[in-house]
Amino acid sequence: MNLILASASPRRQELLKLFNLPFTVRVADIDETMDLSRPAFDEVARVSKLKALAVDRTPDDIVIAADTIVVCEGKVLGKPKDEADAFATLRLLSGRDHQVMTGCTVLLGDRCESFTEVTDLHFRELSDWEIARYVASGEPMDKAGSYGIQGGAALFCTHMVGDYYNVMGLPVCALGLRLRQLAPQLMEETL
Repeated sequence: MNLILASASPRRQELLKLFNLPFTVRVADIDETMDLSRPAFDEVARVSKLKALAVDRTPDDIVIAADTIVVCEGKVLGKPKDEADAFATLRLLSGRDHQVMTGCTVLLGDRCESFTEVTDLHFRELSDWEIARYVASGEPMDKAGSYGIQGGAALFCTHMVGDYYNVMGLPVCALGLRLRQLAPQLMEETL
């Protein structure tokens, strides 16, 4: 039985290490386009399932896949296309509530469980100077919603309700509970 993370994200790899389990990384090469006519909550879980199903595995392997989006005022905010897009996204988030949704899938043989974890956040009002400086740091460029809560954007968030790790891209507690249900023998080896 091998544990496989279907993600190249260094943040997800770092968070999966919290389980103290060996794992391998196999990147899923899929079309991550979401159907914006469907609820974002459902779509982010659907994309995570596609990622899990796309990696090479044996029937005994456990695959974990995730996809993270930010939703503000009904608009889905993925990774920015360029610096101007990152600036516009952060301008939208300035002074507003938003949600981070991570769809997560655990696959073992023919058993597959997908779920979506939601964390609510509020950003304080941001000046154009602050946004431009943050964008120039390069940090927003590979992150949903154009920010990393574990980095410079920690200075923007006034409050959060939900799983902090979910905002980083992997809902650790909820994932641990699902793994205990699907693969209790694997979880006996964790802390």
